[in-house]
Amino acid sequence: MRTPWHLSWLLATTLVLVGCGGHHSTRSSSSSSSSYSPASSGGGSGGSSASSGGGINDDTSQPQSSRYRSNSDSVPDGPPPDVSNLPEPVPKVESHSLYGNKSPYTVLGRTYSVLPSARGYDERGIASFYGSKFHGYKTSNLEDYDMYKFTAASKVLPLPSYARVTNLQNGKSVIVRINDRGPFHEDRVIDLSYAAAVKIGVWPKGTGLVEVQGIDPSAPVDQEAPPPPVVPPPSEHTPGIYLQVGAFADPANAEHVAAQLRTANFAPVQVVDATIAGRLVHRVRVGPLADVDSADRVTTQIEQMGLPHPQVAVD
Repeated sequence: MRTPWHLSWLLATTLVLVGCGGHHSTRSSSSSSSSYSPASSGGGSGGSSASSGGGINDDTSQPQSSRYRSNSDSVPDGPPPDVSNLPEPVPKVESHSLYGNKSPYTVLGRTYSVLPSARGYDERGIASFYGSKFHGYKTSNLEDYDMYKFTAASKVLPLPSYARVTNLQNGKSVIVRINDRGPFHEDRVIDLSYAAAVKIGVWPKGTGLVEVQGIDPSAPVDQEAPPPPVVPPPSEHTPGIYLQVGAFADPANAEHVAAQLRTANFAPVQVVDATIAGRLVHRVRVGPLADVDSADRVTTQIEQMGLPHPQVAVD
């Protein structure tokens, strides 16, 4: 499995950004202790704390390579924890954090805008998750990251906010509290905590196709948390990954790009008509692709052709 890229920036006076994603199957040789109880939940974590005094010492003056325990992420050894009894966060109205909500902000040359609220947010895409490498360190809004709580990182949802994340491949869902920025891998829509990934089956594969629905705690009680999307049985419809290489007003331009992709032996290549803001556009898509690794590989190949970075669509 390809390991999604990690990025972590903590700036004490301005924007705090932490991007993460993915995991390796082996645990790092040193990890911080946590509030998780292996005796009650069936899993475990252990090892030394992040500072000699037993507390967390997140030295923001140090580069990432020095601040974190290993160059790759990891999860605890042994079977996954029993998360069935862990309480999901109850959405409530919270003030936006002082840190992590600067908008717009730029990472790796790409600019993102933070939404004013989670209301109406509904996006499908690829989820990843992060674990031991970041456990006990500060999230983008300067909370301690706990991989055994149901939290997540988003590039655009305000900190903090809440969302329901549903695995489109098995129908499992979880409510998470968004308290971190990321993942800054361009083709990932959300980074789940280890516990949330276990809850909906994104672990141990490392990635999954999900729908992320923002929750508005100020809405009436019966509308607080959107119900999980109805996921038909696999025999009826299995969500697929598509790469959209462009959307063109001129059908001739769309066909030209599609012909380039077909000549390069990408298959299947489709030109799909859609109406956006009252305008007819012609979308050039490659797919469905077999899995996330295939999508990552094909994305790189398309960029090497000099074409724009394709957008991931999950249908």
